[in-house]
Amino acid sequence: MKAYKIFLAVSLLAVVGLTSCRDRFAELNQDPAAVTTPEPSYLATTAMMIFEANDYTYWFYNAPLYYVWSQMGASGSYSENSYAMGAVNWQNNYISMLAYRNEIDSYIESTGKTDLKAYSAMCGVLAVYGAIYASDINGDIQYSEAAQYTHGGPLTPAYDSVETLYDQLVADLDKYIGIFQDDTQIVVGNQDIIYGGDTAKWAKLANSLKLKIAVRLYNNNASKAGQIAQSVVSSSAGYLDSMDDSFLYHKADKGVADNVQHVMGDLDHNDVAYQTGNSVSMTGASGNVIDFMKAGKDPRVRFFYTKNAYNSEIIKEFIKEDKYDDLPTFVKENINLDANGQFESWKDDQALWARYQGTPIVLYGSTEYNKYKEEIFEPGNVRYQLVIGDANKSYGSGRSSLSQEMIRGRVDFTLPTIPAGPVIQDTDDIPWWGMYMGAGETNLYLAELAQLGAISGNAQAYYEKGVELSVKEWDFIAGKNQIPYYGKAWVDGHKYAAEEVSIELKDGEIATMLATDAVKWDGSIEKIYLQQLMNFTMMPNDQFVTARRSGYPKIGSNLLPFVKFDGIALEAIPRRFEFTAPSVTDIMYQIRTDNLKAQGFTTGTSLSGMGFANGTVLNTERLWQDKNAPQWGSAK
Repeated sequence: MKAYKIFLAVSLLAVVGLTSCRDRFAELNQDPAAVTTPEPSYLATTAMMIFEANDYTYWFYNAPLYYVWSQMGASGSYSENSYAMGAVNWQNNYISMLAYRNEIDSYIESTGKTDLKAYSAMCGVLAVYGAIYASDINGDIQYSEAAQYTHGGPLTPAYDSVETLYDQLVADLDKYIGIFQDDTQIVVGNQDIIYGGDTAKWAKLANSLKLKIAVRLYNNNASKAGQIAQSVVSSSAGYLDSMDDSFLYHKADKGVADNVQHVMGDLDHNDVAYQTGNSVSMTGASGNVIDFMKAGKDPRVRFFYTKNAYNSEIIKEFIKEDKYDDLPTFVKENINLDANGQFESWKDDQALWARYQGTPIVLYGSTEYNKYKEEIFEPGNVRYQLVIGDANKSYGSGRSSLSQEMIRGRVDFTLPTIPAGPVIQDTDDIPWWGMYMGAGETNLYLAELAQLGAISGNAQAYYEKGVELSVKEWDFIAGKNQIPYYGKAWVDGHKYAAEEVSIELKDGEIATMLATDAVKWDGSIEKIYLQQLMNFTMMPNDQFVTARRSGYPKIGSNLLPFVKFDGIALEAIPRRFEFTAPSVTDIMYQIRTDNLKAQGFTTGTSLSGMGFANGTVLNTERLWQDKNAPQWGSAK
């Protein structure tokens, strides 16, 4: 985004001016003429730049557990370790957004420049987004009194209960919508890296965030949830209803990103425009999820998950070396051989789908190694290797995982080639594109609420539009992130293989998808929830919350089943992270202690990794918004 070139220097001062009390006190020792008071536009841009809902810690610790607990992903055979609590239960970036909002409000109050309130509202909207995330994990959070100390507020802010928090967030969003609709507001477009100064789109985002709250509230107060959702539909602000409205996130293009990174260095694990520069703990694809997506001819499977290494070139080489029988079964099932036993073609349209394979959801598969070695494990023997003379290459088990290129911008890709083939790599660093809320999401929420009778409207129309927009949005993101195989079938002039095709969205695919038995509208609330889950594949927090509040995937489903392991209670699967006991030296000790007690939470690291037998505390001691939700796999 070009805004970086304009505001970087002043933004750095803004960061220095807000990040710590120590820096504030340091200003007292400076020449008054040298002290800079940042203006709202710079403060708002800096807030957007450091806004982060999905950082390294989130992806490395929390996300893998989100996927496993909801069975939307699998890292291998399930075991007690699948439910161990190695995660962190915090998300406090919203506090920074509140700090910037409050600083801007203070500036406006002292100067009387009320035509700059839109900048405060932008920070406020980001704070609401982050507060929803934080309460999804922590339950009660500090919000109404947070980040107020430097403006006369308390040093030890109180916690807001989830129930009252939702009321406050809706009220704040309504206030921000009013500000965005005030045509006296002044916004410099190139200092807004999200919507380019388009306050109408900010108003749509603020209005749409109320839907996130409504669906989380529904199990505890369906009437109020319906009222909130109906206000969204009726609002003159509108809601996210096209790709042009979606809350996409892209801080800078490559040249600008490199310059900013050089000046600023690593800021809160954020590597500026490349998202996290750290490796992330990648989750394998669930076999049930992949099978469901392929049954629905869902193009998003190609955007979310990695292809295996078995392209037609590799398969031909296995056959040439008389190692056809060594190929994984699911590879052989998807190809046609000619009369001479040579590779002829992919079956049907499997050129698009065959190389996406998930991991079966099985318990203690490692104890039945021979049964599951092909489906789960990558044995270090010749089964998945080709040795030709001095050349030797391994090709793995053929199972897919989440695409790292959709999560961070610094990932190198090596093309699978035959043992004697060239080394072909894509090593470009691509500034990350992400989506934090899209029009597909909002329409699928509206489909859910309409089908439940919480709002008026045509559930089928919302559903079909939600699916279509979700596919198009993720196709756009995949293209912008330049994931492997997107838009081309070659790297540096080398054809992957004659029979291979590129993975971008093809003409007519969405219509085909909507006509499949797995996806076509039949009035089923399950299909709405399943499409929400698919849409949230690269948004693990939202996916986890959707599974937790809905009870889908469902045990016994003929679409996407939740696997009930014999002898393992559903109550043993966590629904929240553990809470450690506050330190007695913490200035917030008593407030935190009282709040955890009020929420009914047992604390202590002894909860970590308790396994199936004793794991019920993290299932039965639920967050407020989760209290009336169905058990895992037990949709109403």
